[in-house]
Amino acid sequence: MKVLVAEDNPEMRQLARDILKTMGLEVITAYDGPSALMTAQTQYPDLVVLDIDMPGMNGYEVCARLKSGPDTAQIPVLMLTAQSDVDHRVHGLEVGADDYLSKPYSPRELVARVETRLRAKSASDDLRERQQILRETFERFVHASVVEQMLRDPGQVKLGGRLQEVTVLFADLEGFTALSEVTPPEELLSILNSYHNLIVSLILQQNGTIDKFLGDGVMALFNTPLEQDNHALYAVETAVMIREALTEFHQTLAPTYRMGINFGIHTGMAVVGNVGTDRIMDFTAVGDTVNLASRLQGLSHNNQILISHATYERVKDYLTVHPIGELHVKNRVEAVNTYEVLELIR
Repeated sequence: MKVLVAEDNPEMRQLARDILKTMGLEVITAYDGPSALMTAQTQYPDLVVLDIDMPGMNGYEVCARLKSGPDTAQIPVLMLTAQSDVDHRVHGLEVGADDYLSKPYSPRELVARVETRLRAKSASDDLRERQQILRETFERFVHASVVEQMLRDPGQVKLGGRLQEVTVLFADLEGFTALSEVTPPEELLSILNSYHNLIVSLILQQNGTIDKFLGDGVMALFNTPLEQDNHALYAVETAVMIREALTEFHQTLAPTYRMGINFGIHTGMAVVGNVGTDRIMDFTAVGDTVNLASRLQGLSHNNQILISHATYERVKDYLTVHPIGELHVKNRVEAVNTYEVLELIR
């Protein structure tokens, strides 16, 4: 790790340098305020040991400048001073100093305080790295409010696979394949993206997670990465909201491009987490729950929302349905008790 020692007294500067080098640290030095500031802004040390009384710019000013800069605000500052009164210490803390050490100091105390600051810096860096991983993983797939909630408490999210209950929603455009045969590719992609914008905006509004795009279809998860008490209801509400929005949305399209959207929704256990390799991975869910939701969507038509009995049991007090009964789905021995969602009870 790298430490900057900013001290105008050559003997004190050399003393601090020698002590820190015995700790196995890389030590860089500055002899006045401006050079300390420039060195910190260009070399980004892991700690600044900063004297207060320096020519050109005192330690308070240097500290304040560092703490106000977006690239240097996270660098901890240990201030050194011959001033031992409370007012000087308070002023140092006010401008952002992380610790204080009065001169003359014991080498053992300097070592102990530097070790403490570097441990704290390492822990802080680990937390920021985890937050960055979370942001990069989820910000494109979940609502911004969900990302911010995860960043406030990254421990809520367990990166890697775990078994949990989720509600899976599949939405697919009806008639897209036929349309693709007679529509120029550029125009077709524009139409597809407009439908996806509608679908995705409402999924995110309901705090769902966009799992993946499947051609003209979308797969979404509810109850992950953050838990939701009423995740089955959120999923069904999302499907109903998308279906209701279609009427107005279709007014923006030529009649040829007005397609229905069919839905399949199922609630059950799935393995949720990062799937792939160290270099390329997706946050997704795998298991029979996902497969069944997909099969239900494949059986739906004319803007139908088909839900499984497991989902129905969690939302039956909030909507009216048409019981379809048992349906046989591909690659599944047992029939699935299925319901068509008619409307929400508002």
